[in-house]
Amino acid sequence: MKISEIIVIVLLIYNLITFLLMGIDKFIAIKGKRRISEATLIVSAYTLGGIGVFLGMLVFRHKTKKAKFLILVPIAVIVNAVAFVGIYAILN
Repeated sequence: MKISEIIVIVLLIYNLITFLLMGIDKFIAIKGKRRISEATLIVSAYTLGGIGVFLGMLVFRHKTKKAKFLILVPIAVIVNAVAFVGIYAILN
């Protein structure tokens, strides 16, 4: 298995984790318990988890009215895509 394939698998797993973070935070919000901080969710989006956070926003209908998330998460997805293409180009 090539290193680029391993990186793709790791990124898929990480984005699954960030997606689940959004779902867990939504569930916790419904229960009225202590939440995952917005900073943690935003940072996870910018550390190559943007797709997971974005899909989590859509699927769980979570943080979709927060301007911070509506602006920063799509930017994170773009930054992630550029970073991924750069990493992939370097490794191949």
